[in-house]
Amino acid sequence: MRRATRLFPAFSGLLMLALLAWVGVARVVAADTEILEIASKTGVHVFSVELAKTDADRSRGLMHRKSLPAGRGMLFDFERDQMVSMWMRNTHISLDMIFIRKDGTIARIAQNTEPLSERIVSSGVPVRAVLEVIAGTSRRLGLAPGDRVAHPMFR
Repeated sequence: MRRATRLFPAFSGLLMLALLAWVGVARVVAADTEILEIASKTGVHVFSVELAKTDADRSRGLMHRKSLPAGRGMLFDFERDQMVSMWMRNTHISLDMIFIRKDGTIARIAQNTEPLSERIVSSGVPVRAVLEVIAGTSRRLGLAPGDRVAHPMFR
């Protein structure tokens, strides 16, 4: 009994270190993404998004990825309203591209984009951002132009 009593503090200390390390990793993963919500006629839909804020980030986008889980996406920040042209070069998965005005309203949705295509997908009007999600998401959730996007970018 005495020996077990001496081992317990050492074991609990190791357990605590392992727990702290795990929490630290979880924070790093969480720090790479932000929450974005879209309010539509069918309800509020929550996404975990990676941000593409620099020219390099926006150029790379979701290239070379083989999958994108439902509820995840990439939010491209163009910093001001402008005409935006996107393409699917080196992008292996079909996406929905949601073009968003500076006030957070959806201007246009390009559904089911063609993987690996260099065909230009245009915003059609000046927009502040583009949200890319896995193809079929906008139809499945009933998203439409005019729906509102909530994210700190659109304050």
